[in-house]
Amino acid sequence: MSQISRRGFLKGSALVAGAMAAGSRVRRVSANERITFAAIGIGGMGRFDLGMFLTQPELQVVAVSDVDRARLEFGKSTVDKNNGNSDCAAYPDFREIIARKDIDAVLIATPDHWHALISIAAAQAGKDVYCEKPMSLTVGEGRIVADAMARYKTVYQSGTQRRSIPCFRYAVDSAREGKLGKIHAVHTYLEPGHVAGPQPEQPVPEGFDYGRWLGQAPEAPYTAKRCHQNFRWIYDYSGGQLTDIGVHFNDLAQWGVDKDLSAPVEFEGNAEFPPADDLFNTPMHYNVKTKYADGLTLEMHDGSPRSVRFEGEGGWICVDDDGKLTADPISLLDGAPTKREAYTAIAYHQRNFIESIYSRKPTIAPPEVAHRSASLCHLANICLRLGGGKLVWDPATEKFNGNDEANTMLNRTQRQPWSLEGWDGKSDVLAASRG
Repeated sequence: MSQISRRGFLKGSALVAGAMAAGSRVRRVSANERITFAAIGIGGMGRFDLGMFLTQPELQVVAVSDVDRARLEFGKSTVDKNNGNSDCAAYPDFREIIARKDIDAVLIATPDHWHALISIAAAQAGKDVYCEKPMSLTVGEGRIVADAMARYKTVYQSGTQRRSIPCFRYAVDSAREGKLGKIHAVHTYLEPGHVAGPQPEQPVPEGFDYGRWLGQAPEAPYTAKRCHQNFRWIYDYSGGQLTDIGVHFNDLAQWGVDKDLSAPVEFEGNAEFPPADDLFNTPMHYNVKTKYADGLTLEMHDGSPRSVRFEGEGGWICVDDDGKLTADPISLLDGAPTKREAYTAIAYHQRNFIESIYSRKPTIAPPEVAHRSASLCHLANICLRLGGGKLVWDPATEKFNGNDEANTMLNRTQRQPWSLEGWDGKSDVLAASRG
């Protein structure tokens, strides 16, 4: 990748000529400037991503935000230690970052139910966006986000970082380049889900803004297992393994068969859910069978190890989450990267985002692809929640054919002032929150 000058970055309002005009970015970072950057969400993936970005010499991280004071303080101390000063701003409210005109790009690593609104707010403020996967909580949200990124000409990178790691790319490229012959089936293995049991209401910890953490989600009593890492197993905030690890491997699956801008047309499956009184409500065990218009099948399993397998007329190739490649015939692995080569390249995804900010070219995980990859997982969840019977999907209209109940599940009710319902695509998406 090209070497970009580290010559100092401009501060304050001098970075921005004025407010962003609808449909365009005012700010363009030139090749001799550093990118001013902020991180929103300093949890598990937030810390990982922030660490990767701090290794990039073209970035100057100037601010962090989190609703949990302990995480906020961790983020600030991490950035200050890296920068050798105490200048990093720490905001409990992400809107403070959105309002800063000297910030060029943001990392969004909040729980899933916050991804859409913050992404749009950042884009409207003229900031480029690196957002953890999945792009959205629902299919409807994802469409709004993808359209907004196009409207505001935002450089957007989804956190599906396996797209940038050589071992996963090798399997995808083998399928795309015809080395397996005509592909007839793809399988993804995503591991079983989790149970928590009934959970008592607990006092909200000091320093944790639980109300803001809930955001658009329904009111619910605080209990420790509802938040942070475990939000993934509750439908109000995420979609279980199908949207957590599933987005990664289903994204690779669609990419390998050149369908990452489309979707299957049929879904059916079966699942075992936690007991009704369990805090968690996403599937423990599941199997989803899908079919594309050309007859190709993609099947999602709850098996291990986490992996994707492409099967064609001339053989098969599989890559798992340890970076291990297997294939038949074995000659398909001639020239394949080793595990060590794969994981020394872990920051490639962040590099790709940075290069795209300078070039204004699409990233390797652009918004429309991110939407389609997340939608595939959301659609699988809708199928399972409705009992697993066959659903027919139209990728062009993004609606189910002949099933009103399924179509109502493409969106979910959102609490004000954090709702996208009725948003016209142009007005200030945070206006209601400032009232």
